[in-house]
Amino acid sequence: MKKVGSAVLIYDDKCSLCRGCMKWIELHAIRGDIFEFVPCQSEERRCRFPEMADEACLQTFQLVLSHNQILSGKEALPEILLRLRGFRWLYVFCKLPISNACLLVVYRWVSNNRYIVSQVIKPLIRE
Repeated sequence: MKKVGSAVLIYDDKCSLCRGCMKWIELHAIRGDIFEFVPCQSEERRCRFPEMADEACLQTFQLVLSHNQILSGKEALPEILLRLRGFRWLYVFCKLPISNACLLVVYRWVSNNRYIVSQVIKPLIRE
């Protein structure tokens, strides 16, 4: 497994599913400082990452790696998994062509319907 550095995860703070995912990621991170979470809607995000359009980070989460490479959505997922305890093995799974194609379909559906999904599962999770 490759060595990983810290990363900035930019997410939609108005989406309860997104906020729940950030809490889950934070809970399972290999170190407490491996992720920095920045809401897409924040002034901090606009100042630190002016090249990132509001529309892009509202459409899908963004992961900014230490060398300023920005990954979006399903492309970011393997890098996030590398930084989680007990889930690093899924990195390899995500890189396989068939699972990569399935991941794209599932990710797009969830991303496009996240506000609906949030309302459906909101009674199941506490914020």
